[in-house]
Amino acid sequence: MSQSKHTLNSSLGKKLIMALTGLFLCTFLIVHLAGNLQLFQDDNGYAFNIYANFLTHFPPIEVIAYLLYASIIVHAVYALILTIKNRQARPVGYAVTTKSPTSWSSQNMGLLGSILFLFIVIHMGDFWYKYKFTHSVTFKEYRTNLGTGERTVSNYTPEKPDFEHSVSYDQNNEIIRVKDLHTKVAESFSQLWYVVIYVIAMLALAFHMLHGFQSAFKTLGWVHRKYNGIVYFIGTWFFGVIVPLGFAAMPVVYYIMSLKK
Repeated sequence: MSQSKHTLNSSLGKKLIMALTGLFLCTFLIVHLAGNLQLFQDDNGYAFNIYANFLTHFPPIEVIAYLLYASIIVHAVYALILTIKNRQARPVGYAVTTKSPTSWSSQNMGLLGSILFLFIVIHMGDFWYKYKFTHSVTFKEYRTNLGTGERTVSNYTPEKPDFEHSVSYDQNNEIIRVKDLHTKVAESFSQLWYVVIYVIAMLALAFHMLHGFQSAFKTLGWVHRKYNGIVYFIGTWFFGVIVPLGFAAMPVVYYIMSLKK
C-alpha cells in the first residue's frame, strides 16, 4: 500500500478529508444563505425564482452542486466511521465533563451531524427533487417594462411538458417564465411541523459549527497564535450564530406571514 493510501485510510487521513469537505460545505452555506435571503424581497418571488433557475441551469454551478452532494456524503460517512471507532476505543465516558457550548458540541458531533443529515434529506426531497424531477412546481411569468421598471406577475401554464424556462421580449417588455419555487417554499413554511424541524436543524448547525469550524483548522495544521482569535470569532459568531439565525429566520417569518393571511 502506498504512503498516500495509508494516510487516507488512517484516522488522521479521514479527519483531513472531513476537514476539507467541512470547509467546502462552509463556503456553500455562505452562498446558499446569500441566495435564500432573496426570499425577503417583496417582489412576488422574482429574485428568488431567478436565483433558483440560475442554480439549476448554469452548467458550472451544476458541477459544483454535484461536488457538494458528494462532499456531504463523504463528510457524513467518514464522521460515522470515526464516531464508531472513537466509541470502540473509549467505551467508558469521561469522568469529568465541562459545560461550555464548545465542549458539549465536540462530544456530540455525531448526534448533531445525524440531525443535519436527516434534515438535508428532507429538505432536498421537498425542494430540490420536486423542482428538478417532478411537475408539482408551478410556473410564474414576469413581465418587466424596461423603460419604467414596472413589473407584473401572473401564473403561467407551459404548452409543452418539458418546458423549463424562457426569456423573450415584446416591444419594450422583458418576459421571463420560470418555475415558481417561491410559492413552494411559502407553502412548506406555512406548516408548523416543517418550521419546527427547520429551526431544530439550524440549532444543530449552530452547535456543529461551534466545534467543527475551529476543529477543521486544527486538523489541517492551520493554527497560529496571531490568527487563532480570528478563526474563533468566525467559527463562533459567523458560522455559529449569524448563519444559523439567517437560515432559521426564513421559515419563522414565512410562517408568521401565513398566519396573517
